[in-house]
Amino acid sequence: MRIYFSLLKQYLFWLTVFALQRIIFFVYYNQLISADDIPLTEVLYSFVAAFKLDTSTAVYILIFPFLLLVFSQFRGSRVLDVLNKVYTAIVLLVYLMISAGETGLYGEWKTKLSFKALIYFKHPGEVFRSATITETVLFFAMVTVQFFVFYFLYKKFVFVSLREKQGGRGFWKTVNGFVLAAIMFIGIRGGLEAIPISLSESYFSKHRILNMGAVNPAYNLVYNTIDYFTMFKHNVFKTLDDREAERVVKRLHYVPKDTTVNILNIKKPNIVVIFLESFSGDLIESLGGDPRIAPNFHQMEKDGLLFTNFYASGNRSQQALGSLYAGLPSIPITTLTAHPEKYKSVPSLVKILNGEGYFSSFYFGGQLIYGNIRSFIISNGFDRVVEGKDFDKSIPRQRLGVPDEYMLERFLNDMGKMKRPFFANAFTLSSHSPYDVPGGWPMKWVKLENKFVNSAHYTDKCLGDFFRKAKQQSWWDSTLFIVMADHSHASYHNYHLGSFEYHKIPLLITGGALKKEYRGKQNNTLMGNVDVTATLLHQLGLPSGEFFWSKNIFNPYVQHFAYFDLYNGFGWKRPYGELIVSMKPYRIWKFTAPKDKIDSMKKEGFSYVQYLFENFIKM
Repeated sequence: MRIYFSLLKQYLFWLTVFALQRIIFFVYYNQLISADDIPLTEVLYSFVAAFKLDTSTAVYILIFPFLLLVFSQFRGSRVLDVLNKVYTAIVLLVYLMISAGETGLYGEWKTKLSFKALIYFKHPGEVFRSATITETVLFFAMVTVQFFVFYFLYKKFVFVSLREKQGGRGFWKTVNGFVLAAIMFIGIRGGLEAIPISLSESYFSKHRILNMGAVNPAYNLVYNTIDYFTMFKHNVFKTLDDREAERVVKRLHYVPKDTTVNILNIKKPNIVVIFLESFSGDLIESLGGDPRIAPNFHQMEKDGLLFTNFYASGNRSQQALGSLYAGLPSIPITTLTAHPEKYKSVPSLVKILNGEGYFSSFYFGGQLIYGNIRSFIISNGFDRVVEGKDFDKSIPRQRLGVPDEYMLERFLNDMGKMKRPFFANAFTLSSHSPYDVPGGWPMKWVKLENKFVNSAHYTDKCLGDFFRKAKQQSWWDSTLFIVMADHSHASYHNYHLGSFEYHKIPLLITGGALKKEYRGKQNNTLMGNVDVTATLLHQLGLPSGEFFWSKNIFNPYVQHFAYFDLYNGFGWKRPYGELIVSMKPYRIWKFTAPKDKIDSMKKEGFSYVQYLFENFIKM
């Protein structure tokens, strides 16, 4: 009976570890749970929903101790004890790190820890610089304290020595082994049902945070990692015949007449792009935000054209850069910058403008090594790249780099010295965690994401100062400014990650090169950030045929739609409806469309993501 008793105690030990990590997760995000008015009974039910997946995870962990126990029935050894303790210590430490990392990650990304996130640990310094000192200390403290407490409890109350060989006949020892192996097999597959357990087993609520908390983080990460390395073997988004999907997507991008409405008063203006880090649409008054957050942006709208139905196709910075410079929508599961070998297969807006005589530059106050962005920026052939290490050491720093006010000040000064016409790009960073912006956080009224909203308020102030000075420059009248967010962020409205409300971002076109009749106006055309590329090229009188996925929104003959990726799912939007889908586990989160559009809209969304992913695999 020793073998049964030992495995039972270890199984209960791991269930206890899992449950405590879940409690910590929910306590840490209690404010988000309260904001959604989630009843305590539903939070508690997440532990019930988690049981089967937790059991499967625990049994997977127990495979090695089980083999040691089986061996000890025939020959006990002190070495078995050492192996058992070392194995348990390693697995415990890894699990606690995964769980703590996921707890810290969820607040920023609103997703579970995935292999996509682990890629960032190629440069761990950048990861920890994006967290506050308090968060970093808390992470290591949580892991360290829990490790020693749990390991102490394991050795004192759970561990069973394997030094002595168990008595009894060999026949019954063999039977015990087979019986336990059968029980463990059932535990791993989640019962005797025809379909084995999957991640969807723990999904039970309309509240995303409860589903995320219920899914075992270790099971999810291992599953996700395996999925990541097998993704190029087949298209996990394939639901239609390849030729049919291609036909649908090409029909979506077909334009019967190549024409455009021109909004520029100069043929070849200077072009300035300013990416605003994480600026969600609900920070902007005209897009439904509180007027106290970004008053300078609102003031800038009086001189520009604001797009009110504009969406990011991804939620990472490198995805936004790929959308503008390569005209490529965000790829599910992975990113373009994670695959430098594919750079040669995508077109480059920068190289086209370089060929037209533009002097190109890219400015960033941090380190571009994060997310492998630097390799992509360099491959695009910018004439000048300036990042944090290139700024004077006397300039104050945030943990991630140079604050926006100093970066934008240098950017403005340098533009006056650039050869014209220039294609100048700046990327802010102060509204990225850890939000250690100069001046602190004055807006106390914000209850959710207070530091983020305050950091955006600081960036808005820097932006206002920048434009007030830019208007005084001699090159203002011949310059077109494109101001847009790289992606969105969880904000005080607490929009669901899998929603178009979450992915809405601002886009403002302004500057002296914009015709007067478009200043102070709004455009409600449905579009995505990938469409900026073709739209800009057509304003310059240049062809955009290379950028298949990008459409010119000033062409009255184009079809209007927007898309975003959800790692292993997608969102699809048309003027008449929305479709939000998770592929693994398969679930339609939202589908609103007129009856006569249901079939066509569903086919469009699935065709789009299938054809996009298939093309990326084959690049």
